[in-house]
Amino acid sequence: MNEKTINELTTRIESLESQLAFQEDTIEQLNDQITKMNLQFSVVNRQVELLAQKLTENKGSNIASMAEEVPPPHY
Repeated sequence: MNEKTINELTTRIESLESQLAFQEDTIEQLNDQITKMNLQFSVVNRQVELLAQKLTENKGSNIASMAEEVPPPHY
């Protein structure tokens, strides 16, 4: 191999190493975003579950039953 070929190969290797470092950084950033989004999704999912539970519990009338009614103050 002559010196020109070695220099070309060295340049190509350095370019590939640079691209690899950039890709690794991008992958790490994407992984961080996905982790944050999964956490947010878990919180929102739990909130929806609680909301659905409350709606199911309150499925009946919005008017209190006679047993729950407090008599008016003049009684």
